[in-house]
Amino acid sequence: MRQGKIYNPTDKLLLYKRIRTRMLADKYNRTHAWNNFRRFRLIKKIFPHGEKGAFFEPNIRVEYGENVTFGKNFYMNFDCSLLDVATIEIGDNVMFGARVTVATPVHPLLADERRMQDYGDGFYDLEYSRPVKIGNDVWVASNVTICGGVTIGDNAVIGAGSVVTRDIPPNVFAAGVPCRVVRPLTEEDRLEPKKMHEMMKNEL
Repeated sequence: MRQGKIYNPTDKLLLYKRIRTRMLADKYNRTHAWNNFRRFRLIKKIFPHGEKGAFFEPNIRVEYGENVTFGKNFYMNFDCSLLDVATIEIGDNVMFGARVTVATPVHPLLADERRMQDYGDGFYDLEYSRPVKIGNDVWVASNVTICGGVTIGDNAVIGAGSVVTRDIPPNVFAAGVPCRVVRPLTEEDRLEPKKMHEMMKNEL
């Protein structure tokens, strides 16, 4: 499955792993906002290969969890989905807006190959997957869909509502359906938030 080959998603081990992860995600989604200790414990169980400092707003949706890696200070806003049939690699200081979907599963394009059918050992469909890699310091805005096989470079910004179907280079603003590079990020985009924060404090 992780190698991108055709596989049977109804395999008993895969079913067990998906059910276990979804039960943990359901528990997480029912936690109280003040109970960070319980949330951190559940996140570690759902995503055993994540670094410290991550924060996930509920609701979270995930298939396996064990195929997701993320670096330090990962933030995921409300109602995001990580369909980690293949690996999803997320770097340091990455931010997801609300309702971001990362989808690695892929189904056959031809209808007769995509249908549920009897393969002799059971009735199911076959699928495959493509990995996703997201670099460091990337901001993925709300309602973005990232498709399997995509790499997003360091420091990139993906505009709201985009559908990312191809690689995005580093240090650019990209947006649209399909997502394309709009322009490079330059010094003209600098806001100097520290200075603005100090000015606000002084005004108070």
